[in-house]
Amino acid sequence: MSAVTTRSRKKPVGNVAFVAVGPGAHDLLTLRAASLLREADVVVADIDAVELARAYASPEAEIVPALDEHGLPLSHAARAKLVGDAAKAGQSVVRLLSGDPLLDGALQTEAAALAKSKLAFEVAPGVSTLTGIPAYAGIPLLGGKAREVRVLDADDPGVEWGAHADARLTLVVVNGADRVVEIARALVEAGRAASTPLAITRGGTTVEQRTLTTTLADVAAAVKAAKQAGPGIVVIGETVGQRDRLSWFESKPLFGWRVLVPRTKEQAGALSEQLTRFGAVGVEVPTISVEPPRTPQQMERAITGLVSGRFQWVAFTSVNAVKAVREKFEEYGLDARAFAGLKVAAVGEQTAAALTAFGVRPDLVPSGEQSSAGLLEDFPEFDPIFDPINRVFLPRADIATDTLVAGLVELGWEVEDVTAYRTVRAAPPAAETREAIKTGGFDAVLFTSSSTVRNLVGIAGKPHASTVIACIGPATAKTAEEHGLRVDVLAETPSVAALTDALAAHGDALRLAALEAGESVWRPSKRRGAARRKAT
Repeated sequence: MSAVTTRSRKKPVGNVAFVAVGPGAHDLLTLRAASLLREADVVVADIDAVELARAYASPEAEIVPALDEHGLPLSHAARAKLVGDAAKAGQSVVRLLSGDPLLDGALQTEAAALAKSKLAFEVAPGVSTLTGIPAYAGIPLLGGKAREVRVLDADDPGVEWGAHADARLTLVVVNGADRVVEIARALVEAGRAASTPLAITRGGTTVEQRTLTTTLADVAAAVKAAKQAGPGIVVIGETVGQRDRLSWFESKPLFGWRVLVPRTKEQAGALSEQLTRFGAVGVEVPTISVEPPRTPQQMERAITGLVSGRFQWVAFTSVNAVKAVREKFEEYGLDARAFAGLKVAAVGEQTAAALTAFGVRPDLVPSGEQSSAGLLEDFPEFDPIFDPINRVFLPRADIATDTLVAGLVELGWEVEDVTAYRTVRAAPPAAETREAIKTGGFDAVLFTSSSTVRNLVGIAGKPHASTVIACIGPATAKTAEEHGLRVDVLAETPSVAALTDALAAHGDALRLAALEAGESVWRPSKRRGAARRKAT
């Protein structure tokens, strides 16, 4: 009998791993944690870690939210029982805990229950809240006069604040954000200098992070003016004074911005990732659904012609065109080797990357503008002496313009323009998203084509006048203006990278202008009552 090596094999007793998410940001998950999640058969996740579990676990894994039948959080004992039962059934189990379970005691409680049942386990602890949040706030814990770090729990009634008044101490206080005024008073009464710097960080390591910096003497007034509440980390000591120089996260040009990304469902992810680099949250709203052509015969004939040597060139104008051809290849049992002897053109870097992932290296990518016009600039003329075939296969969308076809014909080529896919208007987004679009709940909207403008307005309405409108090129900007939108940002070149760079520059200009004016708020969604700034 051959050995069984598939994931479905049942072991006498499964593996158990406790995995900590960390202080908040999902990309702080450790490599070990990600590996354990990929190999898990079952993930028992805290409710605010379910999304992360779905992102990293295998598609075959069972994701079990740690909730009862009424949607309420299970007790730690009940969570441990879920994990234990799955392990005893021979499954590989990850218990995914939000936050820092070594700090809040959750790990101790649940691991003890497994140990009592004689079930072995391992721990992937993750980034500690105690160091991760100060690092994201730009606050070192040691250095200068600071010689020691002490961790205190504000909920511990036995804390003697008088024992922590030494100026050489950096205090990290958990559960202290909403009790910071009484803590500051107790430290000053114990002899700590009233001028000692203090920082309160809420929402640490996420785009909701907010750090309030003040002193022991001024904290009461600062807290009242900030009108912030909720859990957070408090750091007290001379090292807090370094934040002015070391703050890197909250000073990102689009920090905290909610940016609407109206694209096809398949393409939105890459743009959202670039926005994250600038501190923004990309909210993806599909406006276009990509569907197969209504009559597939034309595409089938073209693929047959491609294999039989009917074409000299294949020109791809989008990632979706690459995807459509690749799917048709797979349907026929073909692979990239069928492109042997053909010359391949890609309209831009993203399309070229999709071809490379398919195993096809493009022969031509525009050296200048990444568009149909740029492709025509570099496309060679047909030469009857050196080109044995004069045909170009052009798989495109049903709504594509004739500019590229006309240009290729002018260069002497015979073009087989084939509908490889259809673009259909997507269903309207959720009512909450539509309301946010109309009322200014988004700081910006990124339009990457004229169709995204038309479709977003069609399914969700016009964005609020306070929302920054950013367009990838002049044609898209013209469509936006025709729909009554004022364009604030225009990419220097028609690419996603240039568009996000331009929005970041615009956001940074708004931030600097607000700071120079003595204002603390520069996010458009927070200032929607004010007049909009002129486009830059």
